[in-house]
Amino acid sequence: MVRMTAEERRESVVRAAMTEFARGGYNGTSTEAIARRVGVSQPYLFRLFPNKQAIFLAAAHRCLEETHDLFAEARRDATSPEETLAAMAEAYQRLIAEDPDKVLLQMQIYVAVAAAEAAGDREFGSSVRDAWMRLWDSVHIPLGADQAETTRFWAYGMLINTLVSLGFPAGHRVWEGFYVAARPE
Repeated sequence: MVRMTAEERRESVVRAAMTEFARGGYNGTSTEAIARRVGVSQPYLFRLFPNKQAIFLAAAHRCLEETHDLFAEARRDATSPEETLAAMAEAYQRLIAEDPDKVLLQMQIYVAVAAAEAAGDREFGSSVRDAWMRLWDSVHIPLGADQAETTRFWAYGMLINTLVSLGFPAGHRVWEGFYVAARPE
C-alpha cells in the first residue's frame, strides 16, 4: 500500500472539494461527501483543515489560481494585446470544454461570497476578492491596462459562465452573437 503524506492528502481534499462544491455549492456540500470522495474519514479531514469554510476557501483560491495560470500560459507567446486577448479567450474556451466543473465552481464562489456578505461575514469574501483581483489584473495588465477591453473580456466570460451553468448546448441560438472563438464546440 502506498502511503500519502499529509500534504498529498491535503491536495486530494482540495481537488475533491473543487468537484463537490462545484456541483453542490457551499451549503449543499457536506464535508462527509468530500471525505468520501478522497477516501478518508471526516475526522481526518478536520486534521487537515480546521472547518468546512477553510476547505471551501482552499478550493476557491485554487480555482482562481488555476484560471490565473491558464491565462498566463495562454498569453506567454502573444506579442500584442489583440493576440493576448485571442489566446486567453481560446484557453478559457478549452477550459470550459475540458473542465466544466471549474466554471461551475466559479459561479458557486460568487454565490457563497454573496451569501456570507448577506449574513454579515465580510472576512469570508475579502480573501476571495483579493484572489479575484489578482485574476482581474492578470487580464487587465496584459491587455494594456485598457479598462474597456478588460471589462469586455470579463463581461463575455461571465455571460459564457452563465450560459454554460444553465446548460445551453453548443449550437443553441444563444451562442450566435458570440465571436466564433468564444462559442462552444
